[in-house]
Amino acid sequence: GYLGSWLLAGAFLSVGSCLSAMTSNQVIAFITTDVVCFLFVVSGFPLVLDWVNHWAAMSVVDAIASLSFLHHFNAISKGVLDLRDVFFFLIMISAGLIATCLVVESKKASV
Repeated sequence: GYLGSWLLAGAFLSVGSCLSAMTSNQVIAFITTDVVCFLFVVSGFPLVLDWVNHWAAMSVVDAIASLSFLHHFNAISKGVLDLRDVFFFLIMISAGLIATCLVVESKKASV
């Protein structure tokens, strides 16, 4: 329960941090963060996967399904502590924070 919630929150926050660093407008940062996090959540839903399956190869469908935050969170919240799910969140958190650092550094260099 708690570990999955912390990891999910960390992934959402790292995405939000990165998108916030990309824009100077807080409202735009909030809206884009909501949209991107929503897409990460619904990417594993059957409705989305069926739609993608009509025009993409099965390997693309599997790749999109594996990006679903909800899929990895549900496994952890059921008490199944699979290291793949933990690593997924840790990689997503790290990628978001590294991207944030890169954006901030590039903005500092351009000033």
